[in-house]
Amino acid sequence: MSKHLVLQTDFGLQDGAVSTMYGVAYQVSDDIVVSDLTHGITPFNIFEGSFRLAQTIKYWQPGTVFVSVVDPGVGSDRLSIVVKLNTGHFVVTPDNGTITHLAELYGIEAVRIIDESIDRLPGSEKSATFHGRDIYVYNGARLASGQITFDEIGDILPVDRVVKLPLHLAGFNGDAIEGNIDITDVNFGSLWTNIPEEMWTNNFHATQGKQYRVRVYHQGRLQYEETLPYVKTFADVQPGESLIYINSVYTVALAVHTGNFVTAHNVGAGPDWSIDITPEN
Repeated sequence: MSKHLVLQTDFGLQDGAVSTMYGVAYQVSDDIVVSDLTHGITPFNIFEGSFRLAQTIKYWQPGTVFVSVVDPGVGSDRLSIVVKLNTGHFVVTPDNGTITHLAELYGIEAVRIIDESIDRLPGSEKSATFHGRDIYVYNGARLASGQITFDEIGDILPVDRVVKLPLHLAGFNGDAIEGNIDITDVNFGSLWTNIPEEMWTNNFHATQGKQYRVRVYHQGRLQYEETLPYVKTFADVQPGESLIYINSVYTVALAVHTGNFVTAHNVGAGPDWSIDITPEN
């Protein structure tokens, strides 16, 4: 185990929830190192939480334990699980779809169920709405510190029974390349698609400097259409101009140079948002 514990929630930093989770982790063991992935996930947005895990996890050493709490079903009969990925990383999370992108990208080696009635922060038995503190960070810290092993956590859950959200994978339709708009680059308003750079370059034969017709849809309805250049970086166009580029997770993305594509064009991201791109003749 790497001794690293990485936290992701939709709690924000306005109150003491995240600090409380830190306190629990360090009560379990002061030999671990607790870090933040983000606490700015849009409230209840499991899909977004799933993406952010996939964006980050490969840059942490195998054995790192991630705690992800985006849990609109807290206190219900949904399961609490620990997932071991094929990469050797662990994720402690509700079984509600948070593992979707990781399962697609890296694969799951095994899953174990946390017994919420036993394996919880001592003294928290009457609490039903803060499992981030009482269940997830508590067990994540025990795992990261080596106080328990993965095999000691609880009963096995078959990998094919893990809850997954629908993913609309990138592909081709005639001369168009199609995909989903998974996420926005929050601070800068770029749109990040799930079209891989390899598919874009090697199969679609996209060429920097060429123009492409871009269409963005929400629930199948056209929301945006424009011809844009495919460029290497933002400075290859004038300030205020829109562009296509390859982002830091190596997928096709849309941006406005020193602007915000999302607000400029009233578009968004998530499973209801899709895109197609065709070469401009």
